[in-house]
Parts: sequence; structure tokens; C-alpha cells
Amino acid sequence: MMNRRLLLRTSSAAVAGALGAAALPDTVATAAEATPGPSARPIGGSGPTDGVTRRLLQEHPSPAEGWEAVQTLVEIPRHKESGRHSHPGVEVGYIIRGDVLMEFDDRPPLRLRTGDPFFIPEGAIHNARNVGTVTTMMLSTYVVDATKPLVTTY
Repeated sequence: MMNRRLLLRTSSAAVAGALGAAALPDTVATAAEATPGPSARPIGGSGPTDGVTRRLLQEHPSPAEGWEAVQTLVEIPRHKESGRHSHPGVEVGYIIRGDVLMEFDDRPPLRLRTGDPFFIPEGAIHNARNVGTVTTMMLSTYVVDATKPLVTTY
């Protein structure tokens, strides 16, 4: 199941957030800087999402039947964005580094900076746009329906 869900996750856009870069273990920081492998794949092709990557950090069954907890590290280069998407559950995130304009279809945008947490409700269509001067890093933890793809793009 891990490989199928990983492919579904990494084939479309994502958003993220939950620890400071200094708090990341060396293995995670090094992995994030490494050439993308099977668990860190570019999201999108050419265009506004070019160069955006999502790295699966961990995935575990949730105490609630049929749900799972998933954690990812997302990197969004300068002047790029995740693309409009939603998740089949909640996203609890933290901006590790950078400045993001989190845009929503149903509410005003939210400006997020290094150190800011965020929460995205189930099904909310959103887009993370890097509006800063460095590659944005976000750590996101999702509690999602295990039978659905992590990301649905629009």
C-alpha cells in the first residue's frame, strides 16, 4: 500500500509545515538537500509548479479505523507554487523556512513566514505560493482517509 499511496502523493501538488530547520535531524536536512529519489519527487512539470518537491517522512495508521497519519517535507523554490489542491483530511503544518501566501478558494489568503503554524481543513482547496527570497520549506502532517489519494489537484 505504501508504494501506491506514495506514487499518488508525489504525482500532484502539495503544501506543508511543523519544525524549525535547526530542529530537523541531520538525516532529514541532508535528505532534503539530496537529489530527489523515490521518496522525494518533483511535483508538476514546467510552469509555476516546476521544481516543487514533496518528501514522504513517515506514514502510520491512525487510531481511527480507515485513517492514517502522513508527514511530508515540501520545498517550493522562489517564485513557484504548489498548485491548487485539496486533501481528504486535515493538514497541520509549520513553515520551517521562507515566506508563503496560502491562497484559498473560499476565504482570504493567509501570509505565512518562517516559524508560523497553519491548519487547513479537510477538502479546502488551497495553493501555497512562495513569495519570499529563498526556497520555502514546510513540514505538514495530515490525518487522512487511507482509501483516497493524499492530494487531489484542480
